[in-house]
Amino acid sequence: MGDEPASGLDRLAAVNLNLLVPLLALLEERSVTRAAERIGLSQPAMSHALGRLRRLLGDDLLVREGASTRLTPHALELIGPLRSALQQTARVVNFPGFDPARDRRVITVAMMTTTAFVVGAPLARLVAERAPNATLRIRTIQMPTESVFTDEGVDVVLMSDAFGSPYPRERLYDDRWVVVASPDTARRATAIDLLTTRPHIVYDAERRVVPYSILDEHGVDYRIGQLVSDNLLLCHLVARSSGLVGLQRLRVASAMRQVEELRIEEFPFPVHGVGIDMVWNPRLSDQLFIEWLRSLLLEAAAKL
Repeated sequence: MGDEPASGLDRLAAVNLNLLVPLLALLEERSVTRAAERIGLSQPAMSHALGRLRRLLGDDLLVREGASTRLTPHALELIGPLRSALQQTARVVNFPGFDPARDRRVITVAMMTTTAFVVGAPLARLVAERAPNATLRIRTIQMPTESVFTDEGVDVVLMSDAFGSPYPRERLYDDRWVVVASPDTARRATAIDLLTTRPHIVYDAERRVVPYSILDEHGVDYRIGQLVSDNLLLCHLVARSSGLVGLQRLRVASAMRQVEELRIEEFPFPVHGVGIDMVWNPRLSDQLFIEWLRSLLLEAAAKL
């Protein structure tokens, strides 16, 4: 019996498990400074912990690339299991569950700029009110991909139902397409008049938004006058450039109309609506936190 190799649990006796909390902070924050602030260590102490972790795991974990820092492939693999293990440990020793009034975590939500323009402010107000010690991090993305969950370390992605996802999703809010025009257009001009007589400003993507397919099906003649790479700029440029017309989601246009003069008309043909969904990071296992953030997002959307 004495010659049998030690089990994995036996070998843990030689490991300083106090390093696991700094390790998770480093992996989620990707910054020695932010990780130290998060768990109450000095920056030199966190740097020392990182050195010990690199020797223990035989991996650099954090790699400097210019002005930014990235995680190594092995470090990315560690985030989910490590987070789950520490949460289970907290339950074993009867630590209290997620308490938004005391929690100091960084809450990361990824979304396109148009969605952030709609829901970002009410969400920020609710987080500041309900979790005053937490930090809300909004990551703007062009297109949701699998790497968003790993490279950005997000908790939840808010994405259009036009994009597919292998993970479960839940509707946050519904929207619909409208015609937006500059405020100096003739009031008697109908939506179809605007679409056929004014140059269009269009989001410069691989494919045009769905309403353009509807216009093509109905043989509507239109001219593209400008292309823009940021969809959020579309309404702003329409409002500031005399004579332009565009197609945008109603909630985005309505939010923009609070800061710009903008004419909004219903799209003249039946078209399928568009929805924004919540897609949770599959590696996130803190169910109490998920339910809390989910309720906050739904509350923010209800205020729109």
